Amino acid sequence: MRLISLGALFSIVMAVMFALLLYGTSIKKVDLVVNGEQKQIKTRQATLSAFLDEQHISVSTHDRVSAVLETKLRHGATYTVTHAIPVQLTADGKTETRYTVAKTVAGALEELSVDLGELDKLTPAKEEALAANTPIQIVRVQKLLENQTESIPFDTVKTNDPNLLKGKEQVVTEGKEGILAKKIEKVYEDGQLVAENVVDTKVEQEQIDQIVALGTKNPVVVLSAASPDIEEVTKGGVKFAYKQIISNVTLTAYSVDAASTGKTSEHPQYGMTFSGTKVSEGRTIAVDPKVIPIGWWVYIEGIGFRRAEDTGSAIKGNIIDVYFDSSDYAKRFGLKRGYKVYVIGKEKPSVN
Repeated sequence: MRLISLGALFSIVMAVMFALLLYGTSIKKVDLVVNGEQKQIKTRQATLSAFLDEQHISVSTHDRVSAVLETKLRHGATYTVTHAIPVQLTADGKTETRYTVAKTVAGALEELSVDLGELDKLTPAKEEALAANTPIQIVRVQKLLENQTESIPFDTVKTNDPNLLKGKEQVVTEGKEGILAKKIEKVYEDGQLVAENVVDTKVEQEQIDQIVALGTKNPVVVLSAASPDIEEVTKGGVKFAYKQIISNVTLTAYSVDAASTGKTSEHPQYGMTFSGTKVSEGRTIAVDPKVIPIGWWVYIEGIGFRRAEDTGSAIKGNIIDVYFDSSDYAKRFGLKRGYKVYVIGKEKPSVN
């Protein structure tokens, strides 16, 4: 009995010692890092979930935990919990609450897989630190090139025309608009046009200026014996009154030969003028009867007194053909411009 008692007592002592040993070995030392702060904690909890409950650390589906909650705790292990914070993300036409454990805006965009275009505008800046409910706004920026054309207006250039009556206008060359090609860069922010910039221009077709002739020619005055004298002048030592001055007159020369008149010496009208007189050097000139009446005397500066006796198909307007006996001289005479002619009348002025 004594041996039995001693054996029972020994068994009880051993059971108590084993229980104490088991109790002592169930205590674990683990490192817990919560939002970057690390602590070493002793615990008898078997799982990570129970351990976090023991430490009054709540974990949501958005938070990041280094191991699944059902993980059995290991002595000496490190467990990390990072709590996510909400941010208000506005992009692509909508605003939503997203959760992130990142510390900066750039980190949040990477974590949330939000692409940022090269031209997109981001507020706040990438390097800005995040706090709960930080608003993050992304404005999508797009640049498009567009080709446009516009007309180039033509100018109207006016030139004087001595062959056109004063007060008259005549279009010599019709104006034509040109074409200007433009390359326009259009900037859109979230689909809205915010700016347009011309980045290139090219003239595809030059404009053609419109040329308009302005008449400077004075109207032809129909002279008659009743036309009044304007005033008196003295030319070549002779004082006379005149009825009209014709400026910028062109002089040519002709002779009695066939080259000038078209008549040979056998022609019955050879040497005869339109007025019925015989040509005479120093007196006869051919004129346009609409400008100088046939039979009237004129004074040509640098030439002298002459009488309008003849006409010619080429003698139109302010042109006077002066008669010379020598056909060679008439050819050498050529064409002379800028003469002033005084139209006198039917009577030749004489020295008083």
